[in-house]
Amino acid sequence: MIKTIRPDGMVIEDLSPRFAALKDRNGAMYGFENIELLSKRSVSYWTTEIAEIKRNFPEHLLVGSIMAAPDPDEWRDLAGEVASAGADALEMNVSCPHGMPEQGAGAAIGQNPQMVRDLARAVCGSVDIPVIVKLTPNVTDIVPVAKAAQAGGADMISAINTIQCLSGIDIDSFEPLPTVAGYSTYGGYSGPATKPVGLRIVSQIASAVDLPVIGIGGVAGFEDAVEYILAGASAVQVCTAVMWHGAGIVREMESGLREYLARKEMSSPGSLRGLALGKLKAHQELDRTRRVQPSLVSPSACTSCGRCVVACRDGGYHALSLQKGGLVIDASRCDGCSLCAHVCPEGAITMEQRTG
Repeated sequence: MIKTIRPDGMVIEDLSPRFAALKDRNGAMYGFENIELLSKRSVSYWTTEIAEIKRNFPEHLLVGSIMAAPDPDEWRDLAGEVASAGADALEMNVSCPHGMPEQGAGAAIGQNPQMVRDLARAVCGSVDIPVIVKLTPNVTDIVPVAKAAQAGGADMISAINTIQCLSGIDIDSFEPLPTVAGYSTYGGYSGPATKPVGLRIVSQIASAVDLPVIGIGGVAGFEDAVEYILAGASAVQVCTAVMWHGAGIVREMESGLREYLARKEMSSPGSLRGLALGKLKAHQELDRTRRVQPSLVSPSACTSCGRCVVACRDGGYHALSLQKGGLVIDASRCDGCSLCAHVCPEGAITMEQRTG
């Protein structure tokens, strides 16, 4: 995948700085904002580069990402040039949430199903290589947009692009982040924290359209890739994790996935595809007769820190207390919400099916 190419007439001037990070108390990043735009390189630069890459690596798949204004002719022309240069597939970026919507492009297109359908139709009718439509999560309902991409002739769908965000505000200077000479704008959020949104959208798309889906968002290990495949993805893309850790992380994912499949006695990642989709139901269809309750399965691990007691007191049902003998669970008060098990830093509490 190459950085998104745009028509030469679309001016791109990046800001400095253009990244901001969210970190936990140990300094590890879990969320990432960018206000970076598309490639600053010209179309002719990229057509030359694509041809060179394919000469040097003919066995590798090369996807050309493209973006244009809501003008079918612009999309056709750009798609034709990138395809003629030797790209194996095209990805239509109708999903960038910052900068480009101000020019009527990016998510401004991806939030309009009719535009998505018409522009996909224009591109798909002008090239003879597969076309992927990359969708934005910044919509109320992804299904109409995915169906519009399918109606336009898309061969695949990729999702998600970044989530529009404001990552933070400096409480000393009162400046939003990332700060550019004292000012900022809304950007695109990526990283591990976005995976729940990506999984939700990929599963919705996979359930609604009969097209391969490429899962994107928070993929940092083979486990994340497996989750996306279980949610219906046929492949995954990785970007933020490579920016943080380098391209070598992809080889680690590949190795981990291979070992996982061997443990599961599965022949290929395709064997996993969509296995979780049938387990997603409407809220009202879920079983309300089954109840669980906390159990202190590892008393020696409990440090009597009291976090579970405070959580249950202020966010639950006053079912937990600390006494001289340690943690006491009042089953008659417990509603089985599982909050205590999640806040326990030692993993001493598990939820077990209630009997009687």
